[in-house]
Amino acid sequence: MPTDVKIPELGESVSEATIVRWLRQDGDIVRADEPILEIETEKAAMEVAAEIGGRLSVLQPVGARVTPGAVVGRVTEDTSAAEPEPPAPPSTTIEAPRRPEPSERGAAPRPPATPPVPHREPERPAPKPERRERPAAEAPVEVADNGHGVRPAADEADVERVPMTPLRRTIATRLVQAQRNAAILTTFNEVDLGELMALRARHRERFKGKHGVDLGYMSLFARAAVLALREVPIVNASIDGDDIVYHRRVHLGIAVSTPRGLVVPVVRAADRRSLADIERTIAALAERARAGKLLPDDLAGGTFTITNGGVFGSLLSTPILNPPQSGILGMHKIEERPVAVKGQVVIRPMMYVALSYDHRLVDGAQAVTFLVRVKEQLEDPARMVLEV
Repeated sequence: MPTDVKIPELGESVSEATIVRWLRQDGDIVRADEPILEIETEKAAMEVAAEIGGRLSVLQPVGARVTPGAVVGRVTEDTSAAEPEPPAPPSTTIEAPRRPEPSERGAAPRPPATPPVPHREPERPAPKPERRERPAAEAPVEVADNGHGVRPAADEADVERVPMTPLRRTIATRLVQAQRNAAILTTFNEVDLGELMALRARHRERFKGKHGVDLGYMSLFARAAVLALREVPIVNASIDGDDIVYHRRVHLGIAVSTPRGLVVPVVRAADRRSLADIERTIAALAERARAGKLLPDDLAGGTFTITNGGVFGSLLSTPILNPPQSGILGMHKIEERPVAVKGQVVIRPMMYVALSYDHRLVDGAQAVTFLVRVKEQLEDPARMVLEV
């Protein structure tokens, strides 16, 4: 009996998906629980697995837009088809010699043709084509240079048009929505990361040995942000109509760049997690994001976001809010710069940090206070342990 391949529930407020590709082709034999289809929604990409083993029938093509519960294929149990067919034996047929035609019967018999031996004779250069004058209709037409370079031939397209993926359309829509609906302002500061880097160097191997994960900068910044949000909770709040929604937990979004675009998976209740737990969760979410295996719930419910343009070499930027959140912290490249320390010019590993915030809800003093608290935690990392 055939079993339908159905589109699963896509998550809160998501009603449509697009078939990105079939991982197995029509007529293929598939195994139970094997991923056979990849779909993409406005929030994430995900795989759909076969419920049973058997022969796959594809009912919806790549590019089709489908809704939850839609039947896009069927798998029919076919145990006999699961056995691969043995390869055909090599052909041993020998071509019979050609019988002479009646007109040839009086002639002397011809010796059988000897098959050519590869590479026995040196290759002869191909004859050069004869030059001939082309008529005017065939002569190449010179294209005049009008100061902008020679234009391409008429049959050469100078553009390529491809449809936007649902995820890219959503990114574009949400960024424009953020610019239109929020009063976005950005405040900046710089952080001396010398103490943090020294702490990381001293304890990195022991941390990894005990917890099984590396000690990354993102988890340290996440910890600093969580403690700063505890002191300035308005940055973790959001606007809903005429109400201010204060969130009791910090659900921390971590921006991850993927081949499909930027996604922001969420570390749930980051304020209740240890540093090792935050690091482990960030690593797992980032891996699933790049593999296209995030679930809709992985992307929902964030209250504050951190993004790191420094991994691409960005020295300074103004991050855009992730609606309906009211704050986003931007990390940047660590760069050694001369700075004044106690009246002396010294070289220190410095990073510019940026906080973009919704000025409708967050006042400038609150935004600056939050960013200063992040700076203080990172420049004196013992404060993150002592929570002072």
